[in-house]
Amino acid sequence: MHKDLKALGRKALKQFSKDYAATPALAMLTGSGKQALYGTLTANAVRNVWAHAVIFCGHFPEGTDTFTEEMVEGETRGDWYVRQMIGSANISGSRFMHLMTGNLSHQIEHHLFPDLPSNRYAEIAPKVREICDRYGLKYTTGPLLKQVGSAWAKVFKLALP
Repeated sequence: MHKDLKALGRKALKQFSKDYAATPALAMLTGSGKQALYGTLTANAVRNVWAHAVIFCGHFPEGTDTFTEEMVEGETRGDWYVRQMIGSANISGSRFMHLMTGNLSHQIEHHLFPDLPSNRYAEIAPKVREICDRYGLKYTTGPLLKQVGSAWAKVFKLALP
């Protein structure tokens, strides 16, 4: 087995043991082991659904382009930036929405400037959108439910024979 896969397996086992064995076992001392287990299951399920929605909305809704390895061979730096803009999408919403996504609701800006602190994405978003408008590039954005539905519709469409 590859060394990185072994490390990943150890990390997953450690987290699983902590979440589903150690925490409930410690909580049993107070008589609330079952509640701790249910709470952990619920929290992990909610977190995973939320993370899935945010990640899917940033990469798969209608309006985002996908690229093959052949398409990106020999691309210039300018081509790379264009690919980041048209190959990702944002989630529109309130400041609270952006906070709850860790500002990854600004996925276009994240792809363009991955080293920029995420709390600055909202500041640069209007400038990025203006550049897209100026050069006729798509700036795909929409509310969470629209983006999730659009992403799943695209996945289902691509899964058809």
